[in-house]
Amino acid sequence: MNSRLRSIAEPSPGDKWQSLFKQFWPNYESWFLKEGADRRPKFMACEQALRQHMPELLPTYERLVELAGGGDLEARFLSLYRPTPYLTGCSQAVWTRDQPRLIRNYDYDPKMWEGVLLHTTWNGREVIAMSDCLWGVLDGINDAGLAVSLAFGGRKAVGEGFGIPLILRYILEFCDTTAEAEKVLARVPSHMSYNVTLLDVSGRHRTIFVAPDRVPVVTNKHLATNHQEQVEWPEHAVATGSVDRAHFLALRLDDPFETAERFTSRFLEPPLYSTRFDHGWGTIYTAVYDPTNLTATYCWPGYHTRQSFTDFTERSLDIRYHQP
Repeated sequence: MNSRLRSIAEPSPGDKWQSLFKQFWPNYESWFLKEGADRRPKFMACEQALRQHMPELLPTYERLVELAGGGDLEARFLSLYRPTPYLTGCSQAVWTRDQPRLIRNYDYDPKMWEGVLLHTTWNGREVIAMSDCLWGVLDGINDAGLAVSLAFGGRKAVGEGFGIPLILRYILEFCDTTAEAEKVLARVPSHMSYNVTLLDVSGRHRTIFVAPDRVPVVTNKHLATNHQEQVEWPEHAVATGSVDRAHFLALRLDDPFETAERFTSRFLEPPLYSTRFDHGWGTIYTAVYDPTNLTATYCWPGYHTRQSFTDFTERSLDIRYHQP
């Protein structure tokens, strides 16, 4: 199974983003309408929700809608307000013994991954982030040294709120620190349950459990997989090995002989690295964010690519996934 990662730099939304929209819109339109157009909120509700919860994003949103053709359906989709539910895997952890770093595996179906790394300056702040839903964020870092990643929280509840990738975009665009990001996650509603891990340049970290039906839980945990404080969806936890992965990460983080390099390399090995691509839980990439040096490194068994704010190179990288 093959895929491709494209690194794209475009300070302000323009021709490059518009080209991405044209490429991905047919698939996103089908996904958006999967449950029927009436199941998705109307445009006025979407705009009002953005204006209420993330008003600073409105100018960027309006520009993207314009580039997308200005249609009603496109505008509703790009708001990421109450989007179609979807599930992912993922493991993530922060290493804080010496030079802080946030490491994560993104486990999903490669056929449904955009494979786009965006370097933007949409709101006067540089952001390097793995794209989802055309302007949302799976994980990334900003020029203040704030890094963030998400993992599905292992719960079936769906409610009012935004797709978490847009909330992460908002955090990277407008927050400097973990403390500021905490406040965003406390007030901006998420439509599903997710585990969000944060790390800033000071080394302050948090893992926050967000959900549509209860208040966020802020923890000092160094790790997250696909359940929150306890397993609430046993079938999903078993299918993704969530408990085993969390236990493995905890053991490695507690090992006084573990090094940063060895810990990072473990994300490319079982049980963290998954080859279950036929079930939609294969590890698509490993990301390593270094807030001190402001770098973003993406890894696969045997090779990696690194980007930074001072040396970001537009390139395409072909990826081959091996299945058992």
